[in-house]
Amino acid sequence: MTGRPPDPSSVRVPGPWTHREVSANGIRLHVAEAGRGPLVLLLHGFPEFWWSWRSQLTALADAGFRAVAVDLRGYGDSDKPPRGYDLWTLAGDVAGLVRALGDTRAALVGHDWGGLIAWCVAALHARSVSSVAVLAAPHPLALRRAWIRDGGQRRASRFVAGCQVPLLPERRLVRDGGAHVERILRSWGGPRWTSDPGFAEVTRRNRAAMTIPGAAHSACEYYRWVVRSQLRPDGHRFAAAIGHRIAVPVLQLHGT
Repeated sequence: MTGRPPDPSSVRVPGPWTHREVSANGIRLHVAEAGRGPLVLLLHGFPEFWWSWRSQLTALADAGFRAVAVDLRGYGDSDKPPRGYDLWTLAGDVAGLVRALGDTRAALVGHDWGGLIAWCVAALHARSVSSVAVLAAPHPLALRRAWIRDGGQRRASRFVAGCQVPLLPERRLVRDGGAHVERILRSWGGPRWTSDPGFAEVTRRNRAAMTIPGAAHSACEYYRWVVRSQLRPDGHRFAAAIGHRIAVPVLQLHGT
């Protein structure tokens, strides 16, 4: 994978869904949408983009839901502004997206970073959320406690520490056509998945999406701001704001 970086529109993979742009929280977000019915909003993680939810889009549509998978701020064909990668702003993106889609509430399904954001939307914008399902994403406050108390969690989070230096992490992500993205996916995936015939397409598409100009830097900013915010006064206010009991049904799934 060499040559010119891909155009952001290259992530608009054809399929039984509709691609469109939605303005929310002051930025432009790209979404893929299928079906009619109650709104289900699908939030991807790192190092992915909306396409990670392709199977769920069609399954949810067939089950009678309006399924929408979004490229989060900084990813895919969504805007890549220089700021706004703290969880407070990212939660505002999702709450704004629910309204921009013409609905009042949505069921949120999030993986990894998408799961962390889903927790925050449910806490900060409860009226926009009907339920939450998170995959591989503890509550942000539980994750913070684990970083402090659990050496195993700190070792598992070495990638977060590596992203705190400027420039080098994003350069590594885009070098050799995004080869490091494939290494990450292999190291985080189980043997049955990495040996699956479909894994080659997953790595190819996610490598290409990460090499879109600005995407790697934006992805690293998520990790930088999750650390920076702990040291700022607004970070303390944020922790207090999400510390209450979530009032909607929650499903949390976590692998071993």
